[in-house]
Amino acid sequence: MASVVQPTHPQLAVSAAIFRDGKVLLTRRARSPAKGFYSLPGGRVEFGESLHQALKREVDEETGLDIAIAGLAGWREVLPAAPGAGHYLIMSFAARWVAREPSLNDELDDYRWISPSALASLTDLKLTGGLEEVIQSAARLIGP
Repeated sequence: MASVVQPTHPQLAVSAAIFRDGKVLLTRRARSPAKGFYSLPGGRVEFGESLHQALKREVDEETGLDIAIAGLAGWREVLPAAPGAGHYLIMSFAARWVAREPSLNDELDDYRWISPSALASLTDLKLTGGLEEVIQSAARLIGP
């Protein structure tokens, strides 16, 4: 089996804090990076794609959801923690659910709609670093 060759430069990625009825969608990664952690759906931006195009494509591929993007909620840089690990710059957007029910692809193995105010008390879920801050910022963009 061939080993995966990691890029030698940072990778640009997008993620979406998708709100529906006052709750945000958390998805659990089924494989690396962040296998077993709950986070926001998203992924790498392809060459020639705008951030919004990439976000809508990634959300559709991973969850099957149709969304309306509200705005940029924040960003996060993930530095390589070990040899061979990736370096990512993740642009996180606030979005509203528009249509369809979640239908996960093989990159994800669970999802939950969670109230942003309940995030701090979710001690039974492993959350990716910085997730709470991005969701709180996105919730401010979405409004009541």
